[in-house]
Amino acid sequence: MSILTPKALSPSPCLGKPRNPIPNPKFRSFKPHVTQFHCTCERQTERGIEFDTGESFFRHESATGRDLGVLAAALYRQSKGSLRVLDAMCGCGIRSCRYLLEAKADFVLANDANDEYRGIIVGNLKKVERGFGDTRRWVVSHFDANRVLTECYLQRDFFDLIDIDSFGSDSLFLRSAMSALRLNGLLYLTSTDGYSSGGHRPHCSLAAYGAYIRPMPCSNEIGLRMLIGGAVREASLLGYHVTPLFSYYSYHGPVFRVMLQVNRGKEHENRHYGFISYCSQCGNTRSFSWEELGQISCSCSSNKDCSPVTVSGPLWKGPLHNAAFIAEMLNLAEQWGWIGNSTGADLDKLLKRMLDESDPRLPVGYIKMDEMASRAKINSPSLKTMMSTLLKEGYAVSRSHIASNAIKTNCTMKECIRIAKEIQGAQNLDVK
Repeated sequence: MSILTPKALSPSPCLGKPRNPIPNPKFRSFKPHVTQFHCTCERQTERGIEFDTGESFFRHESATGRDLGVLAAALYRQSKGSLRVLDAMCGCGIRSCRYLLEAKADFVLANDANDEYRGIIVGNLKKVERGFGDTRRWVVSHFDANRVLTECYLQRDFFDLIDIDSFGSDSLFLRSAMSALRLNGLLYLTSTDGYSSGGHRPHCSLAAYGAYIRPMPCSNEIGLRMLIGGAVREASLLGYHVTPLFSYYSYHGPVFRVMLQVNRGKEHENRHYGFISYCSQCGNTRSFSWEELGQISCSCSSNKDCSPVTVSGPLWKGPLHNAAFIAEMLNLAEQWGWIGNSTGADLDKLLKRMLDESDPRLPVGYIKMDEMASRAKINSPSLKTMMSTLLKEGYAVSRSHIASNAIKTNCTMKECIRIAKEIQGAQNLDVK
């Protein structure tokens, strides 16, 4: 088994200059005295694991994303019998530590470009005996993530799971990560660019993910689909195809995270890679294929040429989650005692909503109750009442894990308004 260590990384003709070159030796000993900043190595705890963060960027709110990654990694190891993880931007190393302790990873390469974090990372990983030679459990390196990924590919040192917790809409790592990933492996991607997903930087989303994004009410779901769509495009260039196992949005940041399984072979039909439209007149969201490009309109307008339709794409318009995989994650979380009590309520609720969202009858997008109430000019009925009524009328419906006051349903906005008005009328009669 090939083990990548910092010394094994050698310059390659395909790599550019380091982004942080070694400073002039003449000034190495110069350290300006700065009083307004100081390192607070406060002890943190996550799922019973104690660790230090030092001056690395760390958010408690991201713990749920780490929970999901660990559950997926553990299921992979149970299925395949082994697990090698590359944490490309490990920060303080808590993700790497959790992959080792909770997912029982056989080996973790914890990389962060900032070598000033080395003491913190090594200190946190020392909870797991490092080992020697082929039995080594973990290695810490400090290189640009793309360089590490490329070197792993060149050395044919492939990983089962690659976690890339990057900032912004940086899709720079997609191709090198897929090259360094073992076939049928897992790729955990991140975007924190809410401006692009909201349609406020269409040229940035076009450059990063090949998708021209325009403002839509379900912009946070569009952000997930934009990220998956970028991966679909890169995978196709390499002769691969991707399957989303789960997609997770968190408002802090905001943060968009998707876990993809990468497999060999292109899909013969790009049925899940196309365009999504929103009609400002009727409020409906629809998806369109490439074959329908140039014919996109909305049936609410008699004049097709004047239909007030906003179109974004190309992006992923298929399922955001794999229902069977989410069910396995939920079962494993129950076995570990992560849910079923007050401390696990949020994860329990999240996984169950993801499972509900996996209903194949549900289309892209979601309906915000506030928007529906505004169009109907009524007070919004409760989510519970609205959903139960939709179910009684034969529609598929679920709550959205992305927006708390929204529903995913195959019912049109027009029909939702009718149902909401009927609910209000019945409630008014009850009051009288």
